[in-house]
Amino acid sequence: MPQRPTALPPLTALSAPLLTWSDTSPHSDDFDDVYFSREGGLEETEHVFLNTNRLPERFAAWESTRAFVIGETGFGTGLNMLCAWACFEQHAPAGARLHLLSTEKYPLDRTSLERALRAWPSLAGYSQVLCEQWPASVSGVHRLHLSDRVTLDLHYGDTTERLALLDGQVDAWFLDGFAPSKNPQMWQPELFEAMAARSRPGATFATFTCAGIVKRGLKAAGFTWKKVPGCGRKREILAGMIETPPVDKRREATPWFTPPAPLKTQHVAVIGAGIAGCSVAAALARRGIKVSVIERTAPGAGGSGNRQGALYVKLAADTNHQSRFYLSGLLYSQRWLSQLKAPSLWQPCGVVQLATNAKEAKRQQRFSEQHALPEAVVVSPLTQGLSEAAGVTIDAQHALFYPQAGWVRPKALCEHLLQSPNITLTQGEVTSLNREHEHWQLKLADGRTINADHVVIASAHYANTFTQTAFAPLQQVRGQVSEVTLPVGVKGPERVVCAGGYVSPAFEGVLTFGASFVPNNDSTEVTDTDHQRNIEELRQTLPALVAELETALESTGAQLTPQALEGRAAVRAASPDKTPYAGPVPDASAWQSAYAVLGKDASRAPDVAGEHYPGLWISTAHGSRGLSSAPLCAEVIASRLCDDPMPLEAPLVDHLHAGRRIISAIIRGQ
Repeated sequence: MPQRPTALPPLTALSAPLLTWSDTSPHSDDFDDVYFSREGGLEETEHVFLNTNRLPERFAAWESTRAFVIGETGFGTGLNMLCAWACFEQHAPAGARLHLLSTEKYPLDRTSLERALRAWPSLAGYSQVLCEQWPASVSGVHRLHLSDRVTLDLHYGDTTERLALLDGQVDAWFLDGFAPSKNPQMWQPELFEAMAARSRPGATFATFTCAGIVKRGLKAAGFTWKKVPGCGRKREILAGMIETPPVDKRREATPWFTPPAPLKTQHVAVIGAGIAGCSVAAALARRGIKVSVIERTAPGAGGSGNRQGALYVKLAADTNHQSRFYLSGLLYSQRWLSQLKAPSLWQPCGVVQLATNAKEAKRQQRFSEQHALPEAVVVSPLTQGLSEAAGVTIDAQHALFYPQAGWVRPKALCEHLLQSPNITLTQGEVTSLNREHEHWQLKLADGRTINADHVVIASAHYANTFTQTAFAPLQQVRGQVSEVTLPVGVKGPERVVCAGGYVSPAFEGVLTFGASFVPNNDSTEVTDTDHQRNIEELRQTLPALVAELETALESTGAQLTPQALEGRAAVRAASPDKTPYAGPVPDASAWQSAYAVLGKDASRAPDVAGEHYPGLWISTAHGSRGLSSAPLCAEVIASRLCDDPMPLEAPLVDHLHAGRRIISAIIRGQ
């Protein structure tokens, strides 16, 4: 029988460790062990993890286009990772990249992290960058871009569980964590098996401990080990490697999602300059890749062209893969936007998600009962002080509050993302894609051609107009936003308020609200009908604001009517299951042939890896939540294209794969 895919553990807040402090040195009360030695801790890290893994010389010799990957069991205060980053900056050539990934079940809060890292003033510059991006303590993968060349993935949760969910391979392991005698539940055979399965051939490891359970576990998993001289009071430590890692058995149940083999990556063409295409281009450009963005009109001309857009999610009461992805996307977008150092592009003012009827209030209450997420992520339920929280009078009695959400200027953001010297913008319409001699040829409507190693299709509802992507169902959804200049004395909400639609804090004196939702409509004409619909939605959501607005307008001889509003309409793309498509493009005919047996027995998974068009990728179907989904989808594509570890758990990466529609259609007999 095929091995079942690893299931996602429950989404939950993680407990902070109980600490006792000696100046800046933390001691774990839970495990009765120190995080690091106050005397010589830096030297120990350098000797055990950096030098024993031969990192200085390996960094200096690194010429691969992919990142060098370090995996760690137990992030703690981050000392090991920061030292590895500093070592990389000192020894690696200019074009090299470093990818750090570390697990942590009991993450420190930011205040404790800052206090602990003050012990190492030589690392102050690195520590500051880490602390500024420190994520909320919620289970999952949190990607931090420490610099243009260095990325850190924090995998919050049980170490063995997290490594089983990891989609990526490691070059060097820091086998850390509290001592086996203090933390025996971590140092089990399953841990070493997971390490082996996520190792590249020749991956090395180093660890402080020489405990028998560790030596036996490593050997059984396929690692060779030897004792080498220790440091300080530790006379000996362990080091070793794994020559031939085991085959990843996770793909036995879902062979169709087997990733395509990495290809040469020097030049990538991206079709579409909305938030999906621009974020992909930026993610690739950060990795040093030349990118040509082809747009038929102008950046942000489609669904990404509004004055303001809401950065928000609506999480399911009963957590599913879609909800888990969108939460990860929201948290990633918040960090990603903060790093742009362009506060005029967005405001993390928070989002108040109102329950304007009993059904929604009940759903929010069920969400609150089933999820104990950190208040840094979502405050639930919010039943008092709603008006104070939103900065505007609210009649509803129940809401959720997302403090890390807010609003973005999407068109300005698209234009900003294209400013990289590695990105060029070409105006034109791509009419066909052809694979020729290991590269793609893009034919434009005006007769020009562009050649590229890879192509990323990010053209919203046009994305399935190519022969290779015709299998992917997309629904056109018209959305119109309305805008009104606020009269003197009317200020609007201080936070984004969502219900059936949304209303943002005023920007440059203009209040933006909407948006209409009209499926199967590709018109971009601004209509009075949609303006009126937006007015009525605003009246239902914030009746006191509408009354104040109408009174102020009437005093000037105006009225809140469709004719008094400005607006903009655009067409968004949605998938049938409302999850984006992000990843490699499958060869639909090959899949339909290879997996036809699933139509008779869905449990029979043929031992055949899914065929993909070499170097062809897609990012579309972001609907009305593209600001929360597109940037993380861009990382999914860039990571896979560049053979880097993925920014999500393996089941969520698979959930985004456009091939899911092919498999579900086969199973349903369609």
